[in-house]
Amino acid sequence: MTPSPTPPCCREYAALSRRGLLAGALTVAGASTAFGSAVVRTSAAAATPASSVLVVLSLRGAADGLSLVVPHADPVYYSARPRIAVPADRLLVKDAQFGLHPELGPLVPLWQAGSLAAVHATGLPAPNRSHFAAMEEVEDANPGSTTRVGWLNRLIGTDAGRSPLQGFNLGNGTVPASLYGPEPVMAAGNLDSVSIAGEDQWDHGERRRSLRTLWDADTSSLGRAMQATFASVDGFDPVRATSATPAHGASYPDGDLGRAMAAVARVIRGDVGVEVITVDQGEWDMHSDLGTVERGRMVRNAGELASAVAAFFTDLGQLADTVTLVALSEFGRRVAENANMGLDHGYGNVMFVAGAGVRGGAYYGTWPGLQGDVDSDLLVTTDYRSVLAEVVAARFGASTSTVFPGFRRERVGVMSGQ
Repeated sequence: MTPSPTPPCCREYAALSRRGLLAGALTVAGASTAFGSAVVRTSAAAATPASSVLVVLSLRGAADGLSLVVPHADPVYYSARPRIAVPADRLLVKDAQFGLHPELGPLVPLWQAGSLAAVHATGLPAPNRSHFAAMEEVEDANPGSTTRVGWLNRLIGTDAGRSPLQGFNLGNGTVPASLYGPEPVMAAGNLDSVSIAGEDQWDHGERRRSLRTLWDADTSSLGRAMQATFASVDGFDPVRATSATPAHGASYPDGDLGRAMAAVARVIRGDVGVEVITVDQGEWDMHSDLGTVERGRMVRNAGELASAVAAFFTDLGQLADTVTLVALSEFGRRVAENANMGLDHGYGNVMFVAGAGVRGGAYYGTWPGLQGDVDSDLLVTTDYRSVLAEVVAARFGASTSTVFPGFRRERVGVMSGQ
């Protein structure tokens, strides 16, 4: 078997580094109204503590769900992956059908405590093997719509508040499609740099006073945007005042995801009314060198994922009772390994749900069985929106028909009361 180069479809994607996904400065996002590094659409309401917080962790690049949650009882899995399959005797928290990759060990306490679950064979209604097209389709969650509004922006819109602090992207200043839309949101890569451009140690309030003199009485859209910027930056002060040192003995892995999840926990501990937070983990596009159970890219990424999420919930302490985390990817990967000890673009995948309201310690979804030829996919038996809709209904009491227009969810059972 002769190894092949990175497919043309992925060369642009491969150019995105993890640091590119996770670095940046303040953006208060909305339309094209801008001042310095801040952009907003509407004026901000005063921040109030959030009773429920949703963290959406996107595994960018199409993570292989068949490696993360292994269908050890399906013989096709082992025949289709002679070199990269995870041995059944190495799996964690096995039931009769599934088990977790051994690098997910840091998550086992959450699983055993009933705070972590997996839903297998999830995905889009129809295959979409383009990274960026699939990401946008997943995050819009409104097939056929010509209006570019993400499902998380619609979720924020079901609340009476209109503060950019309600939705927050820990990233490079470009909000994901899930947050894009008419409701104001924020994005930052460095929490300590959330400020009005130009405010530094040599400025003692003069810049802010001058700007307020210029804009406070302005009733135009630009004036309202500037007033929202002031309110958003000021409202974020408690986060900047919150210690960056993890609490409760939490220890994050050294890497982009560890640093990002530590920042997410700090935002939540700052208690400024953030309800929805998005964060990315990159480098899941494993066409080659996925590796064995001992070493390779899957070992590295899965280990960082598990350690970062486990540290995050430890860091939160009692605040974990208000936080639900969902981890998902744009699509899955093929059943059979390729010549490069990797996997090409597929279809169905696994989703993880952790934290408040989760009926954890179990695997959910209807298993379709695997086919072993080179072009076979894991089929989708649970529309990913059904999982998200249960989270939305259970944690926010929001109208799922508003958040997911035209979609009729099927019961998954992963969330209490659903």
